[in-house]
Amino acid sequence: MQEVVLIIQLVVAVALVIVILMQRSEGGAATLTGGASSGGFMSVRGAGSFLTRTTAILAAIFMALCLFLAVLAARGGDNAGSVLDKAPAETGSAPAAPATPAEPNVPYQE
Repeated sequence: MQEVVLIIQLVVAVALVIVILMQRSEGGAATLTGGASSGGFMSVRGAGSFLTRTTAILAAIFMALCLFLAVLAARGGDNAGSVLDKAPAETGSAPAAPATPAEPNVPYQE
């Protein structure tokens, strides 16, 4: 269950970033038509209100998913515990001993 909600949250987050980056930073909004016509279906004002509304909806969905995931984690959900608790246990093998040189370190002589 948590994995499905997490994937949905990831998709919403990517969509939210894209919608935010499509907006202008000067307070206006970018038009989908490039600003060629101001009286068309997607005028500057129309595109701005569309992007603002879309941003608000995506932000609300993102926050709701965050709260839902927090509730799932608090109740234990499918995967109770930490990620580190689920890590595979080490086999207990000792680290390899350092290699010893075959000959002692003798300075190079010609």
